[in-house]
Amino acid sequence: MTGGGRPTADARARAAGWRPTPVVPGSTVDEVPEAWFNLVPNLPVPLPPAQDGTDGQPSRLALQRRIRLEAVQQQDASTESFLPIPQRVRAELAAIGRPTPLLRARALEEHLRTPARIYLKREDVLPTGSFKLNSAIAQAYFAAQQGVRTLVTETGAGQWGHAVAWAARLFGLHAVIFWAGVSARQKPGRNTVIKLLGGEVYPSPSDRTQVGKALLRDGRHLLGSLGTAIGEAISYAQDHPETRYISGSNLPHVLAHQSVIGQEVKTQLAALGRTPDALIACVGGGSNLGGLMGPYLADKAERGDGLALIGAESAAAPRLTRGEWRYDHADPECVTPLTKSYTLGRDYELPETHVGGLRQHSGSAVVGVLRSQGLIDAVAYEEAEAFETGALMLRHEGVLIAPESCHAVRAAVDRAIEARRTGRAETIVACVSGSGALDLEGYIAHSTGTGA
Repeated sequence: MTGGGRPTADARARAAGWRPTPVVPGSTVDEVPEAWFNLVPNLPVPLPPAQDGTDGQPSRLALQRRIRLEAVQQQDASTESFLPIPQRVRAELAAIGRPTPLLRARALEEHLRTPARIYLKREDVLPTGSFKLNSAIAQAYFAAQQGVRTLVTETGAGQWGHAVAWAARLFGLHAVIFWAGVSARQKPGRNTVIKLLGGEVYPSPSDRTQVGKALLRDGRHLLGSLGTAIGEAISYAQDHPETRYISGSNLPHVLAHQSVIGQEVKTQLAALGRTPDALIACVGGGSNLGGLMGPYLADKAERGDGLALIGAESAAAPRLTRGEWRYDHADPECVTPLTKSYTLGRDYELPETHVGGLRQHSGSAVVGVLRSQGLIDAVAYEEAEAFETGALMLRHEGVLIAPESCHAVRAAVDRAIEARRTGRAETIVACVSGSGALDLEGYIAHSTGTGA
């Protein structure tokens, strides 16, 4: 018990049937980074601050301060390059299998007849099948330490919602998840798994929140998107004072939590005697991209064009390739503060696709700075190209990867083909951010020609 009589995080976890992971001699916890890398103080220009707007509405920034966890707000405000990882979080990251493998795709290389070396950072092997657990565990831990019992969040493809439900269960918490409606309908398997973990799931837009009701009444964004789900999650937290709202992408603390990916890659490549010529990640909100590439910012500054940083996005939501670098709301009802990022506009009606994790109108301000400063390049792929790449991976590497991850691997394939033309034996690292095991409906639709 705590001094005030409140059960500790570990006590609630035991009551829920989960045991804390002990830190024992010889545990792989020693291989987990001791600190998260904080991108913000290492950006070449200051991060544009979030703003309230001038429409006379109540302070959105004040609302964010009330509904968010204290620890992540402190991390977002930090000017330190490294943020210590709590020992319990390190232990849990080790328990789920960190460091994840960095595997060479030799069969794919042979098929492409390329001199390039393609390495895959396999985040898909984690228990929920995606990299999202890296931040979900951290945020659930912070919530339990703060005495919070219920978390609310949004999810696009469902990977983040799945991770939050898993991490909430680990720390004896309850998770309420608003899920972009089109993806929730497309992925019944993941929906079932989230509910089995105890998650409370609502396809967005829903009639559970004022934001959802407004969208339904106006007939706007009825397919749902990450933006509608964000608006509903915030609206829910506003109406439930004991609940705290957490994010799975976009924000500095989330990108920091994901920096374990890039830090591990650095160590793993060094052990192989390699340095990367290209780092590639799919990009929606930007957390796996920031996590992979953030620890390489100093290398990029030193090597310039000698190190390519590439974000692969969906052509259905081409923020970095076709969007505008400006202030916008992250949700269509404007309950979020204004943030400066690459945006297609909050009124942009996103088409129905099976790439829910990349399906949003705006993204991370941090990634926006990297793009606007010319530090990262961006490419966009049609959904059919992504699924073709997924099939290629399955045939040659025996791995079924998430549609979002297919975008990153497609960019790696294109670069490897170019290396075949030039004869350059470069080293390419692509982040396989998620497994496709719970995305079979998308693969079925594209293999049968039925589309979305």
